[in-house]
Amino acid sequence: MLHRLDVSLRERTNGYTVDPAQYAIVAYIALGALTLIVLSGAAVRLTGSGLGCPDWPKCYGKAYPPLNAHAVIEFSNRVITGPVSIAAGAAWLLALRRRPYRRDLVWLGALLPAGVVAQAVLGGFTVRGALDYGYVMGHFALSMLIILAAVLLAWRASYEPRESQASQASQASQGDTGASPDAGGDRTLVWWLRGLVALGALTIFAGTAATAAGPHAGGSPGQKINRLSFEGRGTMDFVIHRHGEIALAFGLLAVAIWWLARRRRVDASVQRPLTVLCVLLALQGAVGLDQYKTHLPAELVWVHVALACGTWVAALWAACVAGAFAPRGARAAAGRPSEGALRGVAPLEFPGN
Repeated sequence: MLHRLDVSLRERTNGYTVDPAQYAIVAYIALGALTLIVLSGAAVRLTGSGLGCPDWPKCYGKAYPPLNAHAVIEFSNRVITGPVSIAAGAAWLLALRRRPYRRDLVWLGALLPAGVVAQAVLGGFTVRGALDYGYVMGHFALSMLIILAAVLLAWRASYEPRESQASQASQASQGDTGASPDAGGDRTLVWWLRGLVALGALTIFAGTAATAAGPHAGGSPGQKINRLSFEGRGTMDFVIHRHGEIALAFGLLAVAIWWLARRRRVDASVQRPLTVLCVLLALQGAVGLDQYKTHLPAELVWVHVALACGTWVAALWAACVAGAFAPRGARAAAGRPSEGALRGVAPLEFPGN
C-alpha cells in the first residue's frame, strides 16, 4: 500500500523529492507544532473556556464563534489544529518522498497525522462529555504519546544508519565517534534512561490527575464539571501530594543519571539533554511549590504544563541519544575501554542548542 501511495504521490508531484537535511527540518517543525498545540489546549482549560463552544465541530451551530472570550479561545484552539495537521501530514508525506527512502521514517511519520486525527475525535468526545475528567486526562495523555512519536521521528531523521554491521565494527575499532545509535550504547545508562522515561510518564499522568481534581477542570464559573473525586473533598490534596512525591523521585533519578553520565565521561550529546532536563526539573519544582502556596493561579499552572512538555521532550531525547543496548561483550570485541564510554552521534545536537 505504501508503495502504491509513493508512486501516486511521485506522479502528482512530478517526481519531487527531499534530501535528509530537508526532511529533518520538517520533522523538527512537526515536533514544535505538536508541542505548541498542547500549550494552546492548556490555555483553553486554564481560562475556563473548555465549553466555550458547547458543540463540536461547529460552535453554537455555526462555522464561527460568537464574540465572547470563552468561545473565541476555544474555537481558536480548534483553528490551530489546521496548521498542526499540515505539519504532521507533511512529516508523513515527505517521508515517502525522502531520498534515500527509509521505511522507519514513513511509519513514524504516519503516526503524527493519525495522532492528530485521534486528538480531534477525542476532543469532540471531551466537549460532548462536558469535560469529564476521564476524557480530559486521556486527551493530555494522547498528546504526550504523539510528542513521543514526534521526538522519535526527529531523532531518527537526524542520522543515516550504517550500511552494514561490518562498517560499524570497523569504525568502532578505529575509534570513530560517529557511530549510529543502533550500534548500541552503555547498557547501564540505557537501562536507567529508559526507566527515567517510564517514571516521567508516571509523573505526567499523576499531574493530569492533580489537574482533574483541582479548580482548573476546564469549565467557567457556574458550569458543572465532573471532577476527579474518589476521596471526596480531600481528593485534590491527596493527588497533589502523590504527584509531588513521584515528581521528586523523578528529579532525584534524573540528577543521579546526570552524575553517572559525567562520571563515565559519556559523549556530550548525551550529557547536554540530561543537563537541560535537570535544569527544567529544578524550575518545575520551584513553580510547583509556588503554585501550591498561591492556590493554583492559572498563569503558573500554564507555565507548569509548558515545563512538563519540555521535560518530557528532554527525557525522551536523552534516551534516544543513549541508543540501543550494546551486545554483551561487544565493548571488549571492539577494543573499547572497559568502563564502556558511550559513543555519541557527531552531527546531532539537542534542539535549542
